[in-house]
Amino acid sequence: MAVSRDKTGGALAGLTVVDASTLFAGPLAAMHLGDMGADVIKVEHPRRPDPSRGHGATKNGVNLWWKTLGRNKRAVTIDLASDDGRDVFLKLAGAADVVIENFRPGTLERWGLGYDALSATNPGLILARVSGFGQIGPYRTRPGFGTLAEAMSGFAAMTGEPEGPPTLPPFGLADGIASLATAYAILTALHSRQASGRGQVVDVAIIEPILGMLGPQITRWDQTRTVQPRMGNRSSNNSPRNTYRTGDGQWVAVSSSAQSVAERIVRLVGRPDLAEEPWFASGHQRARHADVIDEAVGGWIGRRTRDEVIAAFEEAQAAVAPVYDAKDIVEDPQFQALGTVHAIDDAELGPMLMQGPLFRLSGHDGVIAFTGRAHGADTDAVLGELGYGAEQIARLREEGAV
Repeated sequence: MAVSRDKTGGALAGLTVVDASTLFAGPLAAMHLGDMGADVIKVEHPRRPDPSRGHGATKNGVNLWWKTLGRNKRAVTIDLASDDGRDVFLKLAGAADVVIENFRPGTLERWGLGYDALSATNPGLILARVSGFGQIGPYRTRPGFGTLAEAMSGFAAMTGEPEGPPTLPPFGLADGIASLATAYAILTALHSRQASGRGQVVDVAIIEPILGMLGPQITRWDQTRTVQPRMGNRSSNNSPRNTYRTGDGQWVAVSSSAQSVAERIVRLVGRPDLAEEPWFASGHQRARHADVIDEAVGGWIGRRTRDEVIAAFEEAQAAVAPVYDAKDIVEDPQFQALGTVHAIDDAELGPMLMQGPLFRLSGHDGVIAFTGRAHGADTDAVLGELGYGAEQIARLREEGAV
């Protein structure tokens, strides 16, 4: 049975988003908008589903990543390279507020679906174009993935142990950051449309948003001709800052960005003398003496259980956190109080837990109306909303256009 979003609820209710992107950055951006009430229509090729449907863990042959990534999206199939598919997509874009795509630059234009064509009957349309390297420049036509952005942004160069190789994250970090930037850019363009009445093209290069999250590395290079070295879990800005193994084999993370917190920590671990050292008054200088501080802090933590460490740090008003895995997150009372984990009834697998929307609004909470849908599950319903009759839809299916 086809599903539709409740048009009366959600901060973005009434907004129609066409998600024609694949894998992660674009689809995640569409997911964020769908969480806040937008009607998201996921467009996939009739014979080549979004590759994310095959990523990660499965249960009973059902992909679990897609259940989250595809949530709140109605699933349709259209062959954009075919003449009839092009016409269907033009009608779909004509009724939408936003189209998100991540084809290589020039692909939409080759299909006759560039912004001029998409906005011809819908001048208020926002076209969000997400690609590895952006729509301009010498790398624009290269295949682009988040891994390449993590390498080129400086992230990998500053991540890892001092004597070890550059380190990549074990998840789509650059894609996730780019998805937030894309959602932000789309909302910015929609706000601009309120004044001008006209849409525009949003150009997101995945190599850029992650670069913006990595601090003033460009300014540092410009002014000092130095780059941030790899430091493992330590920081060049403060100490103690590390992960420490507890006496019961667990791990905790400690941070001391504030001077007062650093002083509380060394007093707690029985080394008040460190706070009297001239170098202790500066986070940068403390970082240069991290070996001494880590020996004191790590030794104290290593003689106590995780629960004892956390209780003592909380009493001292010092910053500490347990190193969690997914099981810990689900059971943690703070995440429970925030409502971070949502229980959803999935049509294929039954009750299912997943992370909910990224924030709360006092007026409109985000909602997961349904989990990721089967490939093309809503094609007939969406085409019917565009005015196609049953015989027309059957012909389009027979010709492979949908």
